[in-house]
Amino acid sequence: MTDDRNRSIDRRQMLAGMACGAAAAAAAPKLPAADKAPAARWKMKLATSSIQYSKLPIEQACERIAALGFEGIDIWSGHAGCPHLDDVQKRLGADGLKKLLAKTKLTLYSFSVYRGGYRRYAKLLGEAGGGVAIHGAGGKAKRGQLTASMKAMFERLKPEAELAEKYNSYVAIENHGGSLLNTLDSFKAFVELNTSPRLGIALAPYHLQGLKASVPEAITIAGKQLFFFYAWQRQRGTAQLPGIGTTDCVPWIKALAKINYRWYVNPFMHHEPKPDEMSAALAKSRDYLRACYAKAAAATT
Repeated sequence: MTDDRNRSIDRRQMLAGMACGAAAAAAAPKLPAADKAPAARWKMKLATSSIQYSKLPIEQACERIAALGFEGIDIWSGHAGCPHLDDVQKRLGADGLKKLLAKTKLTLYSFSVYRGGYRRYAKLLGEAGGGVAIHGAGGKAKRGQLTASMKAMFERLKPEAELAEKYNSYVAIENHGGSLLNTLDSFKAFVELNTSPRLGIALAPYHLQGLKASVPEAITIAGKQLFFFYAWQRQRGTAQLPGIGTTDCVPWIKALAKINYRWYVNPFMHHEPKPDEMSAALAKSRDYLRACYAKAAAATT
């Protein structure tokens, strides 16, 4: 009898425990699905480019960018007369740049070296702490020769990849209308043929929109090889900036979250207005991108 009674008690305790466990499981909050987990964890970081203040000295450009709450800075070489990177190289040097960035509490994100090229600034970038150097692909793919043309580009980029390794930096190739890196197919070819962890893509939605190509699809294709993202739309004036132009940028941010993009989102435009107007436009764009991030995060929970 004693053994039967003990077995009965043990069985009741086991069933009660199972019931409690089931109730606890039902009450527990549901975790995001596995494919949504990276988006739920992803934190958006914002930077912007010094060329937005090309008429100001680099010190004042940094002060303006920092005052707007941006975390990182992309410093431009002489495109469209921007003096900043050459001035840093000649006058400040790596130590002076590091002091300036420490003073303004900005992180060095990148050098845009469309004019001058990466090799000219590689040592400076490395000594300043390392980052991303951005330039175009150059050339065009002849019909039916995309793979061959892309392989030839990577062969030309080998010395840059070696420099990037030496100076703890990266090189990002921007897509541009009419260039080798342009279409979604060229993005696919780049990702498939690239064998260097130091080489990646700088994605400009402005040029993709000119082809009516999907920006989120391009982000997805680039994946871990996406090193720079221009938050830049194909409109005129300050409407090139997110939140001022008409593009809904929430899908862009969702796509960046899905690939767990590790770098900065960089609102950008060409032909910048005077500094005060530029600051007002960037502030509006900053707030809009933060709102897009909040919407993207809410959609994953």
